[in-house]
Amino acid sequence: MEARPRFRRHFLHPRYWLTWGGLGSVWLAVQLPYRWQLAIGAAVGRLAMALAIKRRRVAHINIALCFPELSPGERQELVRRTFESVGISLLETGMAWWWPKWRLRRLATVDGLEHLQRLQGQGVILLAKHFTTLEIGAGLLGEQLAIDGMYRRHKNPVFDYVQRRGRERHNDTGIAIAREDVRGMVERLREGHAIWFAPDQDYGIRHGVFAPFFGVPAATLTTTGKLARYGRAAVVPFTQTRLPRGGGYRLQIHPPLEGFPGPDPARDAARLNALVEAQVRRQPDQYLWLHRRFKTRPPAEPSVYGSAERKRKLQGAAASARDEVDTAEWGRPLNR
Repeated sequence: MEARPRFRRHFLHPRYWLTWGGLGSVWLAVQLPYRWQLAIGAAVGRLAMALAIKRRRVAHINIALCFPELSPGERQELVRRTFESVGISLLETGMAWWWPKWRLRRLATVDGLEHLQRLQGQGVILLAKHFTTLEIGAGLLGEQLAIDGMYRRHKNPVFDYVQRRGRERHNDTGIAIAREDVRGMVERLREGHAIWFAPDQDYGIRHGVFAPFFGVPAATLTTTGKLARYGRAAVVPFTQTRLPRGGGYRLQIHPPLEGFPGPDPARDAARLNALVEAQVRRQPDQYLWLHRRFKTRPPAEPSVYGSAERKRKLQGAAASARDEVDTAEWGRPLNR
């Protein structure tokens, strides 16, 4: 498990000045009134939409696959609102990392805490999804209970330091767990901790199955069920929603999944994808459509992102598989 980060003198080296400048700009922006930040973030998102041609194309393809009933104009509008939401999420990240806690709490309404209270003493997998409100949602939930978070070290050590400090400031007992540290996750679950876990992206097929997502076969991890089984943990979905007209955020903690995991990992994966799909349909513009959710394809099926992506898709799937935990890790005994 990762130790809490410490400031290092070499972080002041000129090679990191641009990083500090970017972080400082976000820090200054989040000192503004909240509604101003929403407007600035939306403008940043529209600018990103104009410049990020490849990501805009990915969003168009994803939305066309998942919402074939929409007209071209409606899809274009959803892409625009998605980019605006992504721009807002940049400032929401700064809010989560640097706002005083009392200021954050004023924006949050939390429903369903009783579901977690009934599970005190038992490990909990907090089933998150990759909405653009992910960072502020985790911060707001961290004000309610101690959460362990899945963690992947950033290549830039300054950004890594600031990100870790920002994420871990919301509770004193939650820790960051490297995403490949399966033993650490299982042990923490068995000790009764809650772990934030978002499995709704394409991590390849080595430790997953193809399960329908909006009717499209999508590579889906079976890790959630394995963690629940070996960690003797409940799986509790939660969702955060950015409310309209600057109304703040609603965090909804749903009842624990019953009968999960089941005997069939493929059915479990389909069940989780259906759960994510239902929640995405309620707020489609706040989902991260910029991610290539369907980059791994079933055998003999072409890439949905175009032939130019074919080679990169295969390389990316292989890299993702290498990053995932080796299957043998699940069979190693715990020291308890």
